[in-house]
Amino acid sequence: MPSERKLAEQLEVNRSTVILAYDELRALGIIESRMGSGTRVTKYKWGATPKHTLNWQRYVKGGNFLPNLPFLRRVREALEKDPSLIDFASGELGADLSPLEEINALMNENQHTEYLGYDNPQGFAPLRESLVSFLDEYRNIQTSDSSILITSGSQQSLYLITQCLLTPGDAVAIEDPSYCYSLPMFQSAGLRLFQLPIDDKGMRPDDVRSLYKKHRIKMVFINPNYQNPTGTLLANNRRTELLKVVSELGIPIVEDDPFSLTAYEGTPPAPLKSTDAVGSVLYIGSFSKIAASGLRVGWMVAPRSVVERLADARQQMDFGLSVVPQRVAAQFLKSSYIDPHLDRLRMELIFKRDVLIEALERELPDIVSFTIPQGGLHLWCKILPVVDGNKLFEEAIKKGIIFVPGSVYGSDDGYVRFTFARPKVEDIDQGISKFAKALRAVLD
Repeated sequence: MPSERKLAEQLEVNRSTVILAYDELRALGIIESRMGSGTRVTKYKWGATPKHTLNWQRYVKGGNFLPNLPFLRRVREALEKDPSLIDFASGELGADLSPLEEINALMNENQHTEYLGYDNPQGFAPLRESLVSFLDEYRNIQTSDSSILITSGSQQSLYLITQCLLTPGDAVAIEDPSYCYSLPMFQSAGLRLFQLPIDDKGMRPDDVRSLYKKHRIKMVFINPNYQNPTGTLLANNRRTELLKVVSELGIPIVEDDPFSLTAYEGTPPAPLKSTDAVGSVLYIGSFSKIAASGLRVGWMVAPRSVVERLADARQQMDFGLSVVPQRVAAQFLKSSYIDPHLDRLRMELIFKRDVLIEALERELPDIVSFTIPQGGLHLWCKILPVVDGNKLFEEAIKKGIIFVPGSVYGSDDGYVRFTFARPKVEDIDQGISKFAKALRAVLD
């Protein structure tokens, strides 16, 4: 190689530039310099190894766990960008419906200073014991603390079931439309989804039998009480027939029951689990829809062998949930606050539902149809004129309102889900006015 001075003259650059370049080449092992012999290309280096900027996108797009549906990611992004949007999308109670004062009072009354170490992966023992009494009194479910698994909510219960009790390629049945359809965890687990169409009385048990004959389904996922998103209540005769069918076929039901205690008439419909004589039902419940989603406390009632299997898997994930929210939930269940809270929750939900319905009937008569729900947090609407769901969704965001399109739950364009539990009462009327403007703009 030329000397540093000579190469600098040839290239017409500063000598310091050449010195730095030679230093880097020596560091990479491409050239070597010896006193008195000058600088030579090494005999032992066959090509330089370049330095690369790591391509994280290749990793982000890999893996088995799929990202949220585009619409749901768009909902989250829109709310983060503009918190002033009137939120009919988030499926949770608003702050005005949560028992914040009661929970704060319980936390102040019951100060604990014991060591906060890892807890039983099955869940905080006092909470499981409280749930035994709670489920017996409020849901007519007789169980024991050893048959209860505490989870961070219904979604974690579903995740554990899909990952631990099913195998990639298994066929499962879900309602159509269904909240489950919005959860990529089913596809991430490699499951094949087959739909059970819903009418005004819920799903039809004979459809389960048909799907079993055609596809050998291994599990049925159902939300029988005030179903999400439609608000449908499964008819009593269909409940009896469904339990009979799955017992004959030897397949389990996963019953997701987050809304029953919101029953507006004050008498919650019985869960399937309460009449499950042969142990066919895995029962899932949660505090999220009746108290506070931020506690992140849910539960599953299942055979002891299933609970032990899922608790073992959960321990591998997180060594068990935080004891603090579990303790708060246990105290709330045993307190005198729960009945007054549930009464107030029902009254407030009825009021919000009625405000929403009045606004829709005033703003969009003969354009939107719906069935009035008798429980739950949602109103499922069909837009009668043909409409482009994507355009309506984006136009609504521009107008200052956000909702969940029906396609998220497996429906065709033209359906929307309004969650009336989240927005404040004074925002509901204004929100529907904005929705009506968005809809007319798209239709025009």
